[in-house]
Amino acid sequence: MGVSRLDIFYRRLLLTKLFIGGWGKPEDLKRIFEFRKIIGDREKCKVLVPEDYPVIINKTEEHNDCHIHEGFLISPLEHLVPGILPPESVKARFQFIVPKRWKKNRPVCIQLAGTGDHFFWRRRTLMARPMVKEAGMASLLLENPYYGYRKPKDQLRSSLKNVSDLFVMGGALILESTVLLRWLQREGYWPLGMTGISMGGYMASLAVTNWPKPIPLVPCLSWSTASSVFTTGVLSRAVNWTELEKQYAVNSVYEEEIINLLEYCGADSFKMGQDFLKDPGSLEGLLGLSEDRASAGHKAGRGQLIGGDHVDQFFSSVGSSGTTANSTQRKSIHADPLQGKKRDPDKCCRPSLHRESISFMKGVMDECTHMANFSAPVDTSLIIVVQAKEDAYIPRTGVLSLPEIWPGCEVRYLNGGHISAYLFKQNVFRQAIYDAFNRFCVKYPNLH
Repeated sequence: MGVSRLDIFYRRLLLTKLFIGGWGKPEDLKRIFEFRKIIGDREKCKVLVPEDYPVIINKTEEHNDCHIHEGFLISPLEHLVPGILPPESVKARFQFIVPKRWKKNRPVCIQLAGTGDHFFWRRRTLMARPMVKEAGMASLLLENPYYGYRKPKDQLRSSLKNVSDLFVMGGALILESTVLLRWLQREGYWPLGMTGISMGGYMASLAVTNWPKPIPLVPCLSWSTASSVFTTGVLSRAVNWTELEKQYAVNSVYEEEIINLLEYCGADSFKMGQDFLKDPGSLEGLLGLSEDRASAGHKAGRGQLIGGDHVDQFFSSVGSSGTTANSTQRKSIHADPLQGKKRDPDKCCRPSLHRESISFMKGVMDECTHMANFSAPVDTSLIIVVQAKEDAYIPRTGVLSLPEIWPGCEVRYLNGGHISAYLFKQNVFRQAIYDAFNRFCVKYPNLH
């Protein structure tokens, strides 16, 4: 299956670069990865956040068909990993859209925001208000860290400044979703579920892995890991590889210390790396792009499929062939306890640097976003995934599929690509939500 030309064209209209600040502070990455080991295990998370964690409603508006409540909570991540969130992101705001008349039960779907979805207008207009009308279903729209009211002052629009920001966002949303699900339970709403489109689908999936009960989940236009999004998808061409390569080359802490913290060792990325070593020209085929279209984008084309999941094995396997500098050649010429070791500048222009940086990106992305690195949802039969067949933003080739990770989940495929589905298939997303909730009610009629 090829990729959508509309996806490729739309990406070319976006001129901003992702991750202009680089990887993020090495110390922050270390703290995030250590916390991931806890949050990836549902049993360990049970006591992280108090059952009665405070949620505040501070404003209510009445409309013809619904009430719109506005509220907030302080992100539990600020208490558990102090200072990791930017100050603007600590307060998590939400809108709660509640029907005036319920049709059956009091269902609530938490909706997490996709890329570029600031504040609440888009989700409220395209999803929540129609859901009130069609199904008598309430929606709680949580604002992502780094977006809307929670956007740092130095961030340009939706472009996260550091790679680490995406991981901080995920950790915060997992905890905040847990608080809100518990709050909705206490308030007597039932059944409860989660959804999101694009990045929101990833984040909703991560949040559900932490919930200790069966729960409907509908991730739309997302897949099993975010690593392919930034290494082989069209968004890889928006990544500021120049800055990432420079930091990776100059500061040896990324390779010599942070790689050792990566735990995810799934077969998918390592297999991709081996396939690429055998056929370095395979990227264009995986992307479904012709040679001229591939070369017209970011020059990062070749080398993008080196396996970051098993990055330590990769470095040892290619080190002997000379494509990666031997560790004995990487003695630091300067040390800084916060910034890590600085390398001799002569070592910062090695030919394999771009390939190594992409490999490192895949490794850190899989560590914090690969669903196989988190507990499986309690009942995967309540998961309905909606995917676009020609999605150029969310590559599915070469990575484990969600049905492989979550046996029993359903995948529904739409014709077309990411952008066309995002713009024109909201009704399909809503129907999948209704179906997942109905499936839950049939299977667990007494699970309140």
